[in-house]
Amino acid sequence: MPNFRSDDNSIRIRQRDSTEGDSANHHDPIRKNRVNNGERVHIIGIGDDGLEGLSATTRRLIEQAELLVGDEATLALVPTDDVGDAERLVVGTDLDQAVSAISQSKGRRVAVLAYGDPLFYGLARYLCDKLGKDRFDVAPHVSSMQLAFARVMESWEDAYLTNLAGQSLGSVIEKIRVSHKVGLFTTDDCTPARLAEALLERGINYFSAYVCENLGSPDERVTQGELSDIAQHTFSPLNVMILVRHDDAPDRPGEATQLRRFGNPEDAFSQSKPKHGLLTPTEVRAMALAELDIRSDSIIWDVGAGSGSVSIEAAQLAPQGVAYAIEKDSEDHELIGENSRRFGVSNVVAVLGQAPQAWDDLPDPHCVFVEGSGREVSRIVELAFDRLAAGGRLVANVGSIENLADVHRTLSQRTSQVKVWMVNLARGTFQLERVRFAALNPTFLLAAVKQNKKVKKSKSQKVKK
Repeated sequence: MPNFRSDDNSIRIRQRDSTEGDSANHHDPIRKNRVNNGERVHIIGIGDDGLEGLSATTRRLIEQAELLVGDEATLALVPTDDVGDAERLVVGTDLDQAVSAISQSKGRRVAVLAYGDPLFYGLARYLCDKLGKDRFDVAPHVSSMQLAFARVMESWEDAYLTNLAGQSLGSVIEKIRVSHKVGLFTTDDCTPARLAEALLERGINYFSAYVCENLGSPDERVTQGELSDIAQHTFSPLNVMILVRHDDAPDRPGEATQLRRFGNPEDAFSQSKPKHGLLTPTEVRAMALAELDIRSDSIIWDVGAGSGSVSIEAAQLAPQGVAYAIEKDSEDHELIGENSRRFGVSNVVAVLGQAPQAWDDLPDPHCVFVEGSGREVSRIVELAFDRLAAGGRLVANVGSIENLADVHRTLSQRTSQVKVWMVNLARGTFQLERVRFAALNPTFLLAAVKQNKKVKKSKSQKVKK
């Protein structure tokens, strides 16, 4: 039978025993001479077509089982007449009941039934975590999520996929808000209609929705509509809900408990269609604002302002000053105004145009923030620094080594006061009872001070000793 051998402490290699030879099991990826091993538990994916949708090998595993474990719906797909007198254990939401039963069934042939792919939001992961992967074999069926995306003719490699069971609706909505496609297993408590209502209550109305019911069964049905339509209907409990974002729809801001003067989370701002990694991250924004050394009456330029996150927070730090948000994209230009109103700031001036021409008529700044990734960023930094008031500060945020080198060289030719950071961030998330860290793309921050020109004193100005 297949086993893992270890050649060193860091690698495990799975191979087939030579004793398997050319028997029928040589071509049997599920059994592999394990059927008679009482320690092995088979987790089997099944669909609405029951035993008819399974291979002959998988059916034998169910027919020979002495204990069948599953929820009421999956066990009902296997009639008693087809599997003999196997004991049946109906498992509801208490998964520890299944863990206990399996751990006490050594020496018995056990089959666990799960709908679709047991490893995709199914029972398999929980059982493997509790009892160890070596106890199990998994025979997946086509997932209902796969079927749903196939029915609506949408790819799903870039979709946010989740199960609403065991999660707060608010946290799921936050991820839906910035997604392009979404696939959801709904629940009795959070039906498609309830989810649609919750999204609309948050102003998230930029998705078309599909509800795919009873996939693979004779009464299969797919309903398409806007969220307002879905909110008016009732659907079968066995459903998958798919959301597809409207083209070019901007993100709605998230629900912030309290708007801050600076360091607001990215989702506090309305953004154009999902731009993860393009909006200045909260932590980088806070560093940049600190290095700009903004006074209460500062004139600030935010070049390449996007949806205005830096401009707005800078304006809040300079209540008697003005922040000019320079942006060439008309959609983002409109969002600057929307975000300014949301934060209640009136000293942000959105300037639509291409730098450097867009700042020709603006007053010389005390502080300049430049963010960009193209070849022109070094030239923009050079021209902006030339307009900077004496003693003023410029901060640039760039994403590539090449831009870093170019901008650093440009600034170093104009001042001796240049600082550089490479910012690597990872944000903690809580998954599967553990804290994990999701890394953000690294970025480079440069800060420079424009020095005052020294005025030479004449001989008559020299102080005599």
